[in-house]
Amino acid sequence: MIEITPFLDQQSKIPLYIQLSDYFKREIIKGKIKAKEKLPSKRALANHLDISLNTVQSAYDQLSAEGFIDKKARKGHYVQVIEEHQALKNSRPIKQNLLNAREEFDYHIDFNSGKIDLDHFPYQLWRKLTIDALYEDHNKLFQIGDPQGEYALREEIAAYLYQSRGVNSSPDQIVLGAGTQQLVNLLSILIGTDHNYALEDPGFHRTKQVLLDHHINIVPISLDQNGLSIENLLKSNAKVVYVTPSHQFPYGMIMPISRRMELLKWAKETGGFILEDDYDGEYRYKGKPIPSLQGLDTNGSVIYLGTFSKSLIPSIRISYAVLPTTLTMKYQDKLKIYKQTVSRLHQDTLYKFMEQGHWHRHLNKMRALYRKKQQALLNAIDQYMGGNVKVIGENSGLHILLRVYNGWTEEELIECAALKSVKIYPTSIYYDNYKVNDEPEVLIGFGGLTINKIEEGIQLLQEAWGL
Repeated sequence: MIEITPFLDQQSKIPLYIQLSDYFKREIIKGKIKAKEKLPSKRALANHLDISLNTVQSAYDQLSAEGFIDKKARKGHYVQVIEEHQALKNSRPIKQNLLNAREEFDYHIDFNSGKIDLDHFPYQLWRKLTIDALYEDHNKLFQIGDPQGEYALREEIAAYLYQSRGVNSSPDQIVLGAGTQQLVNLLSILIGTDHNYALEDPGFHRTKQVLLDHHINIVPISLDQNGLSIENLLKSNAKVVYVTPSHQFPYGMIMPISRRMELLKWAKETGGFILEDDYDGEYRYKGKPIPSLQGLDTNGSVIYLGTFSKSLIPSIRISYAVLPTTLTMKYQDKLKIYKQTVSRLHQDTLYKFMEQGHWHRHLNKMRALYRKKQQALLNAIDQYMGGNVKVIGENSGLHILLRVYNGWTEEELIECAALKSVKIYPTSIYYDNYKVNDEPEVLIGFGGLTINKIEEGIQLLQEAWGL
């Protein structure tokens, strides 16, 4: 019998016969199962995989219907002679259906950049602090609080940002919100919607969508090895620029001090504003930290954005903006009519978590853990993929980009990964005008996976892509 080693997920919502038929299609397309080769008998394959005869029969029927195999009377099933491009064409609709179906269930391995390690979250401590908040404050936290957020928490955030990122701020300059998108929504109202807003291209698509919903004119600015191109920014006639300088999303480059100073000079000379999104600045694996743009700013041009989604838990939905003094006054005058969107109970629990020193201990633990995971990811890529790929943006953060040299498109890479029950993510959605090329790049997040899952996932990708 030819070597048949599919991964069949018994818990999946996708029928086993579809999983099996897609396995055969992938192996045929890759040339692992040759044209004119005889497939195992239905009974032998059912026994080998410990599945029902009906499952194998249905899989073979599916393959026959799509033209991948042909049944010869009293001889068995044989692989058809088909051109590679035709095989891909025939298989794509099924694979696309598979992708759509897989949105409904959990992948075996999900390289989602938005997920973090929850196994090391201090649940018991967090529960205790939450209960303490209720007992100590009785029903005070059930009333509507300060529109900017709880003052005590803003004090802790201001102290932390100064120590860790060199951000100069007072609690009065900090506004809390339920996620960066919600804060960008407020900022667009605060700054105004009549200006051009410059965004990194590629860049964070969720911020872009908020601005589009306000009918703001967006100007995409290309990147070079140091981040956002100042030359192109100068041509944009923009009043506002949104950047991710500590870990460009999605490419991962860290903006050097020289480029930061150029950007600040642009803001000073044009009277513009810089939205500095430091979404995962806590995690850096090489080199010394560079001060935040806000910490270097002497002109009140930078609005600093941060979040606890990557460093604590995503569902807590606590993000913050540090406003320049001029915008703080404008916020107090114009926007305090908007109620605070973050639960006061969560705010108070986080305040206690930070005030009692648990935050620093947790962050140090997570930094060490993610460093190990990142190294495991790089080692696995080197071991299983070698020179067939290039890693991009590995110096910080919880994701990398993987450029794959096998001649496939981004869509084909993602689809064939799905056949192995591995979920990876496109980069095309982050471009203003994505151009298909021969060397696509996919996004690989590792924060939410164990080291074993990371290694297994890379090995499965190597098999799926025939590297």
